[in-house]
Amino acid sequence: MATLLRRRSGPRPSPDAMTLGEHLGELRRRLVVCVVAFAVATVVAYVFYPSILRFFEHPYCVTLPKGSSCALYVTGPLEPFGIRLNVSAYGGLVLSSPVILFQLWRFVTPGLRANEKRYAVPFTIATVGLFCSGAIVAWITFPHALGFLHAVGGPGIKDIFSPSKYLTLIMALMAIFGLTFEFPAVLVALELAHVVTPRRLAKWRRPAIVVIVLVAAVVTPSSDPFSMLALAVPMLVFYEASILIGKLLGR
Repeated sequence: MATLLRRRSGPRPSPDAMTLGEHLGELRRRLVVCVVAFAVATVVAYVFYPSILRFFEHPYCVTLPKGSSCALYVTGPLEPFGIRLNVSAYGGLVLSSPVILFQLWRFVTPGLRANEKRYAVPFTIATVGLFCSGAIVAWITFPHALGFLHAVGGPGIKDIFSPSKYLTLIMALMAIFGLTFEFPAVLVALELAHVVTPRRLAKWRRPAIVVIVLVAAVVTPSSDPFSMLALAVPMLVFYEASILIGKLLGR
């Protein structure tokens, strides 16, 4: 037992000296930690489900006239429980993401060179910040999307939203915005890897604008102009910022 404890508490072997079995064992240990963190975070999200649900309902509630009932209506007896499980799993993934990212970082770090580690830390922080920024932008613009979709239907149509469809739409919108906001991080990584250059990106500016607008129109699940513009305009700004960052890093 003492030998086993010394082996576990000792320094990690060099990645070049580790065998395939040791790499797989290290990966398994990291995956177990990630699964446990996700399970615990999901339980926490399950407990705080009412607060999470109110957070997602807020964009819908602000679109209603004052005094109106802000409620979502289910059509089956099992639907409320299924919705709670889905929202808890989504919240558990968000809450456990720092632990998951840290475990991924610890697994990858031994194989990185010193200059790669120097770029990896700000790159990781930037990607997390960009994803959160995209999700927040989607949450803020969602009431305008709901107002547009309601106006398109005409004044004779009353809104009775199913929580499963409503929550699926807003969570998908937040996830798509978050992933799309990673666009500048991908461009900067390609510049650091010398796949593209700032000069080439500047040369591609006009076709890039057309492609960005088309992508924003296609990937927006609500298909409204407010969400499309809220996605396209930051991506255009990010494109120009990536060119500037690439020039600064090149110096």
